Amino acid sequence: MPSADDQLSRVFSALADPIRRDIVARLTDGDATVSDLGASYEISLQAVSKHLKVLEDAGLVTRTRDAQRRPVHLEAEVFDLMTKWIERYRQQAEERYRRLDDVLAGMSDANPQKIEGAS
Repeated sequence: MPSADDQLSRVFSALADPIRRDIVARLTDGDATVSDLGASYEISLQAVSKHLKVLEDAGLVTRTRDAQRRPVHLEAEVFDLMTKWIERYRQQAEERYRRLDDVLAGMSDANPQKIEGAS
């Protein structure tokens, strides 16, 4: 059983919240400060900072210092981790459905009347 501390679990857990998903979507347009991001929500800047902390702990964002600003940057390579995990199971599911299609096609070829009558 995978640990809840592994990065994939943290990433999916972080993205379970709609505000955090929206923050990630906004950061795909470019870096932004907490104030920039907070202007879009009816929550306090402190709450936005807490959401960013969760995203930061999951490795989805980093904060840097640029003079007086602390822009938040999206770490897009984390999406590769998610994509690889999803793609692996998508391929396995597709292979299973292809095998089922082959079995059904074989049954149809062997006894076409019985299969036609079932539908």
